[in-house]
Amino acid sequence: MDLNGLKEGVSTAHFTNEPNENGHAKGKDPFRNDYPVFQLAEKLTPEQKIFFDKNGFIHFKNFISREKVADLLKESEAIQNEWVNKDYKTINGVPIKYGTDVNGKKIVQRFAFINKHSEKFAELLRDARLKNLFDFIGADDCRIGENEKDGLVFNHYINTNESNYSQLGWHTDALRDIFQGQKIMPMLNVGIHLDNSTTDNGGLRIIPGTHNKGIGTMLFKKAYFISHKPDKKEIGLNVEAGDLTVHDGRLWHRVARSPFTGEKSRRRVMYVPIITGKFNPRNENSKPLLYQRLISITNK
Repeated sequence: MDLNGLKEGVSTAHFTNEPNENGHAKGKDPFRNDYPVFQLAEKLTPEQKIFFDKNGFIHFKNFISREKVADLLKESEAIQNEWVNKDYKTINGVPIKYGTDVNGKKIVQRFAFINKHSEKFAELLRDARLKNLFDFIGADDCRIGENEKDGLVFNHYINTNESNYSQLGWHTDALRDIFQGQKIMPMLNVGIHLDNSTTDNGGLRIIPGTHNKGIGTMLFKKAYFISHKPDKKEIGLNVEAGDLTVHDGRLWHRVARSPFTGEKSRRRVMYVPIITGKFNPRNENSKPLLYQRLISITNK
């Protein structure tokens, strides 16, 4: 698979309210990738646009600092305590996934619209560099979906006996438009990674180039959310806390379960959509869509 093979990487740090160290022992730099990695600056470069157009994903290093990561993790715990204490079931119609941490504590494993419950997360979405990503779509009505879809989602994957969220089956993000009765519109899913994690610890798997194979591939290549079987063409991403990744909404991807249990399996990552088309905000009266129900009852 030709991914214009630059290799680049760094190394890293540690646990709980700080980035989790989930690197493997193979080689000198466990965070090296067999594809180019980039820096997100004031505007996208031609090289970045060409790579994304061809492959449907891109990886930027060091989008936020380690100090910022630790601050966001601490803030997420405060929000989690509130949601657990108040036993919230949904946020703006999106089901909340609860699970159990390694110490037996009840935790939130999938937050939706976390940006609406914290100024620190809301401020993150106002980072001017995120608007530079609009050029991957090129439409005049691009916007960050802070009030739409699931807002800023905070995923907390961990393997315990009572974990409710350790993997996510094959899917494309374009399915959301279909279940909302809308035309499939250009969309980006922007991931901000809060732990160090290498491919031997599970994590994001993508099939490069599947974003431009047509409607048939997008709808029928895999069984949505149910299939977890590895694909011979998939690749995994080695990420460090603070990295940012972007994938096209039509790209087939999954989140693989970690083969480890307990602390070593912990991965935390946030996603927010960049969208176009009709403004369709969600609120406290919104109802869960079918794909949201599928996520809530699968992928344990």
